[in-house]
Amino acid sequence: MSYRKREFTFGIYPGGLLGDDHGLVHPVRPDDPARIAEALDLLQGAEPGFRVRVYRSFAATVAAPPQTPDGWEAYLGRPGRRVDLVLQFREPTGSLAGWEEYVRGQVRELGGRLGSVQVCEEPNADLPVLDGSIPNVLAALVAGVVAAKDEVRALGLDATVGFNAVPTLDPGAAFWPELGELADDRFLDALDYVGLDCFPDVFRPVPADRLAEVTGWLLDTFRHTDLPKAGIPADVPIRICENGWPTGPDRPEDTQARVLETVIRTVADRAGSLGIDGYALFALRDADSAGEGLFHRFGLLRDDHTPKPAFDTYRRLIAELGPRLRES
Repeated sequence: MSYRKREFTFGIYPGGLLGDDHGLVHPVRPDDPARIAEALDLLQGAEPGFRVRVYRSFAATVAAPPQTPDGWEAYLGRPGRRVDLVLQFREPTGSLAGWEEYVRGQVRELGGRLGSVQVCEEPNADLPVLDGSIPNVLAALVAGVVAAKDEVRALGLDATVGFNAVPTLDPGAAFWPELGELADDRFLDALDYVGLDCFPDVFRPVPADRLAEVTGWLLDTFRHTDLPKAGIPADVPIRICENGWPTGPDRPEDTQARVLETVIRTVADRAGSLGIDGYALFALRDADSAGEGLFHRFGLLRDDHTPKPAFDTYRRLIAELGPRLRES
């Protein structure tokens, strides 16, 4: 199979604000923009492209969740660094009134700073802080992808448009077949990629000697089982939109470095055969390095912005794998 050829890009969510099953986990210390920008420079190294993940939300009848991270503009100073924009559909009634114009307006606002537009956040995950809990999310997904791509084309932007999902562990799950019923020619023509958010060994323990195997299985299943159910063409690239491993009680920092190295190398090894065009890590910094919850310590940096061992691991892997993946 020949996939639509695009340059592989690495990226990261640079904030400390995180979402868990019950709401938002706010950082105990504010972001230090200067130290975050310095960390992003170190991670990007000599790579010609790098993505900064930014989340924004649409809601017409309630207050929308805050943009995160705030002040992301300060992180785009390096050449080739652009925004990986996530537009969350958070209107609790499920009404699409105003949604398409919101999507178009976001594309116009960011313009040439855009690297990609992800429409909806985990629409197949029915959890309170995710779009999968919102009525009519599939219709919002399809309409949003078409609107975003129309605007990208109208403005002549070099930005990809797609959506993401979490692994489907239930073979009878309705999400992919139901998406296939709505995926008309306009949607498929507008779709540049489909993203996978996956966190091996976070929510379900995985033995260290099986981590690469399980990661490969998740990637294979997404490509060969999930996407065909929606009629998504086999040449549409996939990418890892969120992956990480939190530290904490009984979760040592050196294990975080080992897990991330295994997962990222598995992604790189399968990039050619599965048509993977990017990887983004979640997240740059902890929300609370003293917190005991699973969502407090996803960062490569502690909440005081000092690095954990995994920071250097990710920096080293980008420097090593970036040139190889661009040439493949």
